[in-house]
Amino acid sequence: MKDRNFLDTVMEFEQQLETLQQQYNDLKKYVAHMVEDHQAIQTENLHLRRRLEELLSTDSTDESSNEEKASLLDIGEGYDNLARLYQEGFHVCHVHFGGSRKGEDCLFCLSFLNKQNA
Repeated sequence: MKDRNFLDTVMEFEQQLETLQQQYNDLKKYVAHMVEDHQAIQTENLHLRRRLEELLSTDSTDESSNEEKASLLDIGEGYDNLARLYQEGFHVCHVHFGGSRKGEDCLFCLSFLNKQNA
């Protein structure tokens, strides 16, 4: 009878190890996903900072310069920015806005971009 209890204990321990291994693998996948998202956000942040520096580097005291800045921010440029973000691999739809597309096309994004283009 003692051998049976010992075997049961070993089998239970093995089951716990398998469960822990699965939890560890899930955690590794989650961390990898978070690192990927973090890198994508850092890259986008860098692009946005560079763009902001470009916009702010023009002479802001000149009135014609201010008018040029306002004309840069029209609807056409907004659409172009969204299309560029989509091409860089980010969602532009309301469902997953800003999330990484991971190379897959999104029907919501494509529908939104087609509506904006029409």
